[in-house]
Amino acid sequence: MGPYTAGDDVDYGPVVTAAAKANIERLVQSGLDQGANLVVDGRNFSLQGYENGFFIGPHLFDHATADMDIYKTEIFGPVLTTVRAKTYKEALKLAMNHEYGNGTAIFTRDGDAARDFAHRVNVGMIGINVPIPVPLAYHTFGGWKKSVFGDLNQHGPDAFKFYTRTKTVTARWPSGIKEGGEFSIPVME
Repeated sequence: MGPYTAGDDVDYGPVVTAAAKANIERLVQSGLDQGANLVVDGRNFSLQGYENGFFIGPHLFDHATADMDIYKTEIFGPVLTTVRAKTYKEALKLAMNHEYGNGTAIFTRDGDAARDFAHRVNVGMIGINVPIPVPLAYHTFGGWKKSVFGDLNQHGPDAFKFYTRTKTVTARWPSGIKEGGEFSIPVME
């Protein structure tokens, strides 16, 4: 059996079709054309023994800006884009205003800034001094905004909720009442 190559009719899991590979390569080229600095260039990647496969090598862009296609598009491939911000407020605004909300990271020695960022940013996976904020499979994770898919997160306890019927019970057990019911809502005096 020779090396596996997927046709254009396959689009699942880690398999990349020729069309999907061409879409990612087009985005990489647009990043170069729009002025981003390609620090790691994976365009000539070839996996020994699988030269006919549709593999994408890792890419790392630096000095991208918010108006570039590689920043605006959610690229499902080994392409990481770095946008630099001059201030904390500017960095927070970048993540908050982006239409996707899969993952973001902050690198800082300031614990207050890290806590504030994690609390305020509207993104599903947040890294603090971690470049790719994808947790281990037993932790719940997933994107927000246009990065979300399905009703629940992919891993962790939320993944089991698909099979669960939720029941909510609200109860109040006031002490000292032995006979009869009290139907007023208690208020602070």
